[in-house]
Amino acid sequence: MSVSRETLISTYFGERQKEVARYAEILATWGIDRGLVGPKEGDRIWDRHIANCIPVTTLISSGASLLDIGSGAGLPGIVIALARPDLKVTLLEPLQRRIDFLEEVVAELGIEIAVKRGRAESFKGGFNYVTARAVAPLPKLATVSWHLVMGGGSLLAMKGESAAEELEAAKLEAPKVFKKVAKAELHEIQIGELPLARVIELKKAG
Repeated sequence: MSVSRETLISTYFGERQKEVARYAEILATWGIDRGLVGPKEGDRIWDRHIANCIPVTTLISSGASLLDIGSGAGLPGIVIALARPDLKVTLLEPLQRRIDFLEEVVAELGIEIAVKRGRAESFKGGFNYVTARAVAPLPKLATVSWHLVMGGGSLLAMKGESAAEELEAAKLEAPKVFKKVAKAELHEIQIGELPLARVIELKKAG
């Protein structure tokens, strides 16, 4: 089911409607030119990429700090920041050419997002939420990023149809992480006409 661009913009991006429209244009042009978005994805920016990043915003409390690891072209981090201006968002990406792209996008959109170069496992800091989309299987993702989640905070991993299996695998393969997990939950989020989203939440004991 696809949802129209106009509906997405007006429903989910309140005061940042112009910015999200411009971001979509950038993904379909600069993003494809630089190899950050697949050459056949130009027509699917809205329904496949932007719509896909909205449901996770419903799990994030007001005014929180958020680190998006392996941010790539800015998904989901930039979409989250545009949909939720109350959040303090940091994008973390190891590759310099992607960092250059992200810095240009943030400047072009005129929004306050921190862009940092590095890998999750060696990055330092604490955040209320850590997000990731298509970065690594959950056992590895949890292992490399868990130190970045503050007590009482959550790792939010956007996943596909194998989400339940990944969660079970992580319980077996990342036992050190699960010693400190207060809650492990697979959220299946259906909002309006948006495609069903699956987000695994690992909440750290406070």
